[in-house]
Amino acid sequence: MFCPKCGKEYADQVNFCCQCGAAMFTPVRSRKKLERSRTDRKIGGVCGGLGDYLDVDSTIVRLIWVVTVFFGGTGLLAYIIAWIVIPEEPLAEPVKTAAPVSAPQPATNH
Repeated sequence: MFCPKCGKEYADQVNFCCQCGAAMFTPVRSRKKLERSRTDRKIGGVCGGLGDYLDVDSTIVRLIWVVTVFFGGTGLLAYIIAWIVIPEEPLAEPVKTAAPVSAPQPATNH
């Protein structure tokens, strides 16, 4: 393993170079944002967005939410607050493609 900045060789896996202090790898971060879903929605998209954020099926989130509405009593108020507070995911921008160029048609004389 070599340092990407100074080129010092290391026999073991290290996180930082002890000579120059450079990171030996770039940590991967997932920057998920909590947003209401535009596609997976029944009422306001809160459960669909929460399911996507937590990597859980949105049906399970909906079932848990219904249980809190009937047994906890605060589920409906929490849903309304989440509907107001959580932003909606942005619209997907269409992919722009160039129109195909058609070949010129031969002239016909009749």
